[in-house]
Amino acid sequence: MSKENKDKTEATPSDSPTHVLIVDNNEAHSEAVAESLDRIGCECRIAGSGPTGAEMIESEPFDVIITDLMMDDVDGLEILDRAKSHQPETEVILVTGHGTVPSAVEAMQRGAFNYLLKPLDIAQLRAVVTKAAENASLRRMNVELQRRLDERFGFEGVIGDSPEMRDVIERLKRIAPTAATVLINGDTGTGKELVAQAIHQNSPRKNKPFVALNCAALSENILESELFGHVRGAFTDASTDRVGKFEYADGGTMFLDEVGDMPMPTQIKLLRVLENGEITRVGSNDPIKVNVRLLSATNRDLEAQVEDGSFRHDLYHRLKVVSIRLPTLVERRGDIPILIDYFLRQFAESHEKELKGMSPAARRKLMAYNWPGNVRQLRNVVESMVVVDYDGLLDMDDLPEELAEPPSAQPPSATAGQGGSLASLVGRPLDEIHRLFIEETLRFTGGNREEAAGMLGIGERTLYRRIREYELGKESG
Repeated sequence: MSKENKDKTEATPSDSPTHVLIVDNNEAHSEAVAESLDRIGCECRIAGSGPTGAEMIESEPFDVIITDLMMDDVDGLEILDRAKSHQPETEVILVTGHGTVPSAVEAMQRGAFNYLLKPLDIAQLRAVVTKAAENASLRRMNVELQRRLDERFGFEGVIGDSPEMRDVIERLKRIAPTAATVLINGDTGTGKELVAQAIHQNSPRKNKPFVALNCAALSENILESELFGHVRGAFTDASTDRVGKFEYADGGTMFLDEVGDMPMPTQIKLLRVLENGEITRVGSNDPIKVNVRLLSATNRDLEAQVEDGSFRHDLYHRLKVVSIRLPTLVERRGDIPILIDYFLRQFAESHEKELKGMSPAARRKLMAYNWPGNVRQLRNVVESMVVVDYDGLLDMDDLPEELAEPPSAQPPSATAGQGGSLASLVGRPLDEIHRLFIEETLRFTGGNREEAAGMLGIGERTLYRRIREYELGKESG
């Protein structure tokens, strides 16, 4: 095998070549750079001047742009600015024969991936381009993931692609535009307030206030004052009139969390609001009209409370004109990879960190955990990992103490839905077993085929072939 063919064979592990634009008014230098990169599987285009390069950036997508710093009309820094404006995921490498520390610093501050000096070291150039292409690919994957989350997996921050969450999201889309009262049931940490906010943001009231109040956190007297307001002198320390939450939310949405903890006298007053659309401030006899949509949530069994007399029967039915039950995270375990990526991207941005992702070992650990605190706990764990990480890859050493011990639950496998043991697979066709394991591994990695191939111990092309053979394209995409 010739050296050239050997280079190409070793450097093309995937089916997608790296698209490179070379901008340089030195034609011989451009051709030499293109030839050296062609040998590692890159597809190179050459622009013989700055203006030509700027035009190509506006019309063609590239993974990596290599540009000379010193050019007439449009120089390398302007090419860098054009690239960041038109193709923000693309990485830019500046090359110059007149390198100075200030110019290198300025280039990096303006977003250059690297800064190389002429004459170029070919091995160094190839290594830098390969790394830049990986970064560009990761950025595009993050952008694509955001699009998929927004278009396929979510509803105003309510994220999920499991059958349970698809049902919830579809139900939210139907009820949000209406004025119906909604009762949201779910364990602590399942995202009840997030669901309430999503309903409000997709309703005709979205430009009016969204007001939330936790009924369990306040005593009876303070709760009534918070809800309905009070007049001066209504009780000790009531030195001025106070507007309550219902008045403040007029025209908008009121969300009552842990409504099952509401005292009976307050329940009676809340029922009057729902029946008459009026509130009366504590210490006053004057009714005040309010127009508020009421959303409520609880982790209690309100039907049982109605039976034992601790919750009013009539109020219960007024609150649950429409009801939504949020599944626990264990019940929707298949959503964990999607949620991990969603939170990872969110906290990487808020904590201003450049992250490559999460290791398969750490993902397996998160998949296996029992999550007593549900989505809220997963969110906190991912944020903790982002904060303590120092190398850009969230791994086992970044896990918080609560996940340090062996998990109490095992991650789902291809056997879990087929009887829960290997014995359940005995007697089934081998192709069917292969399909089950590939399908579950793709679900586990959130559709990341490269990661799935590594976990399965097969090449990416073999995995692609199996996906087509088993018609798994929809599931993995």
